Amino acid sequence: MSKYNSVIARILLAYIFILAGLSKMGAEAYASTQGYMDAMGVPGMLLPLVILLEVGGGLAVLIGWQTRYASYALAGFTVIAAIIFHKNLGDQMQMILFMKNFAIAGGLLLLAEHGAGAFSLDNRK
Repeated sequence: MSKYNSVIARILLAYIFILAGLSKMGAEAYASTQGYMDAMGVPGMLLPLVILLEVGGGLAVLIGWQTRYASYALAGFTVIAAIIFHKNLGDQMQMILFMKNFAIAGGLLLLAEHGAGAFSLDNRK
């Protein structure tokens, strides 16, 4: 079973980023996300980069291509997002989202440390 653990971990970690990035691409979702970013002090014009990182980084982790770089980038992004968007730790939901982001970042750092494992483009022979 252990040779499957890395690919399962990559799928589970990648899923949240790919889905999040794709969900921002619709016109209404794009505008509301951009407005939310602006309201939180993050320039909304950065949204295309956010989408690119979420979808591109998520796909890279999913297929195991440049996994270490993608994992470091997504881990950093996730920690920064937690600090900016979930900083109201007095609100229980925000605290949960903050901790979720840090847990995801921890999983990504483990992936960066140990590599993509079996069934990845990084590990092809």
